[in-house]
Amino acid sequence: MKGKANKISARTLLLMLLFIVVVPFLPLLISGKWNWWEAWIYALIGILGFIVSRALAARRHPDLLAERARFLQHEDAKPWDRLLSPLIGLGGGLIPLVAGLDARFGWSMPFKPVAKILALAVILAGYMLASWALVANRFFSGMVRIQTDRGHQVVSSGPYGWLRHPGYSGALLAYLATPVFLDSIWSFLPVLFITIVLAVRTRLEDITLQAELPGYREYTLRVRFRLLPGIW
Repeated sequence: MKGKANKISARTLLLMLLFIVVVPFLPLLISGKWNWWEAWIYALIGILGFIVSRALAARRHPDLLAERARFLQHEDAKPWDRLLSPLIGLGGGLIPLVAGLDARFGWSMPFKPVAKILALAVILAGYMLASWALVANRFFSGMVRIQTDRGHQVVSSGPYGWLRHPGYSGALLAYLATPVFLDSIWSFLPVLFITIVLAVRTRLEDITLQAELPGYREYTLRVRFRLLPGIW
């Protein structure tokens, strides 16, 4: 049992190093443009956003980080999410990767400063919304499953009072604004990919919760929109 715990811990550490440290720095590492201030800000927002949000979540829900660290180990995770969850991680990594290649080979023309400032504001808003959702929801797991082992209940406080899946909404905001902030038209291709995957996952997760989580169907009558306020 001890060896298994150590194996899980090492795997978790490796994934954190890859997605939380390496991925945010991909634009700089690939382009080699170490004076690219937008890429530095992008990397710092990603790393600091992760640290601050997890610290706040751990303070409010001490067991939540352990739940998320075991996201690939849950036997009761929905089979379709074993495919969709890694695809979201892949899409999230492709966006800065393509942006780095774009900067290295000069594929795109730069956006105007005003557009980039607005994009930065949207990225920050997206991180804030996603972090708020994480802190507000004790059951914010990395995999879609009914957490009977943790007393899974409907959460309707915070951003869940007006959106059913605000964590996904915040992530989508940040994804959509990143190509503009990093001057990469071609990065919109992986953004389109991850938007489709997120929409599919949101729909399937919502169907699952309505069918299997007590009280969720009633919650949907009060909170109509899943991902986009006023739209869907």
